[in-house]
Amino acid sequence: MKWRNMIPYGRQNINQDDIDAVISVLQSDFLTQGPCVPAFEQAFTDYCDAHYAVATNSATSALHIACLSLDVSMNDTVWTSPISFVASANCALYCGAKIDFVDIDINTGNLSVQALNHKLVAAKQSNTLPKVLILVHLAGQPCNMQAVKVLADEYDFKIIEDASHAVGGKYKDSITGSCLYSDITIFSFHPVKIITSAEGGLALTNHKLLAEKMRLLRSHGIVSNTSRLTEPSHGPWYYQQQTLGFNYRMTDIHAALGLSQMKRLDQFVAKRNKLAKNYDKAFKNTVLTPLYQAHDSYNSYHLYIILLPKESIKNNKNFQCTLISNLRENNICAHVHYIPIHLQPYYKELGFNAGDFPNAEEYYARAVTIPLYPDLTDEEQQYIIKKLLSLI
Repeated sequence: MKWRNMIPYGRQNINQDDIDAVISVLQSDFLTQGPCVPAFEQAFTDYCDAHYAVATNSATSALHIACLSLDVSMNDTVWTSPISFVASANCALYCGAKIDFVDIDINTGNLSVQALNHKLVAAKQSNTLPKVLILVHLAGQPCNMQAVKVLADEYDFKIIEDASHAVGGKYKDSITGSCLYSDITIFSFHPVKIITSAEGGLALTNHKLLAEKMRLLRSHGIVSNTSRLTEPSHGPWYYQQQTLGFNYRMTDIHAALGLSQMKRLDQFVAKRNKLAKNYDKAFKNTVLTPLYQAHDSYNSYHLYIILLPKESIKNNKNFQCTLISNLRENNICAHVHYIPIHLQPYYKELGFNAGDFPNAEEYYARAVTIPLYPDLTDEEQQYIIKKLLSLI
């Protein structure tokens, strides 16, 4: 059986309440810089039990100003995972810093604590310790935050959680975004993410100074609050540019959609977990290996990723490509998340080479993302399972 339309690997869920929320803003006095953005920020601080939130026009923008708020600049080094979207590394380069990577644990796709420990020992000896580590919660699975925090305290580096995949997830007893083990957490609201604001991002922190820096940076470095001016105000129109900032603001239109979506956040994550359990059960006694799910965390399952057998890749280098092409021919949009960042042409020009991070490269050769989103029907999921197993 073929579906008439391609089953995507992810897609948004928009209902009438979402549409009405956006229309309400369009009919209001404020399309941007109005009340919806602060309301969206407050909703997230409440949900995540964090102190401060700064909404932006994308998670990339949030990552950028997060780095800047931690004073990342030229001659600093930032480390991150090679298995992520390029934004997780690019944000450091925007600041003029150097970027480096820490290899992953192939079972989870997340940064390996063991590899991190070894790299830190060597970096201390060579006086090249990172200023910031950007952790990536791949597919919605939180990293081992407690172990990383111990290392951060020992080696004196800051932690940013790139939790773009992990809205609604939990690590141990803390919700992702609480910043219990980090300085800043970043969320993404792209349409294929857990909830969407069409485009948008958010930075959460428990540090007032970091929040103030990020708010300043997201809006041109401009302030108008009289308490923060460096000289007496010239009048009610007066503002000052106090630093070089950016136009990274989220609009009220986007915030209204995000606020409406938040009402169904827990419902979305619960449905994703139900679908993931169906996949887990279907693949349990097969050659396919789902990414390992830690028992002390709650995965928000932005993505469902399986690893193909190592032997199959060794015997046939085109196995992964052929499988994904065959799935797409059967209207199943299988995908790969992600190409290791250090293998991108731009990063090769910076000096990275194939073989630098072997686990990440093996993961890339074996990983396949299959469809998972709240509106995926039982019939569609069973079709995906049967077709995938038949092709394997």
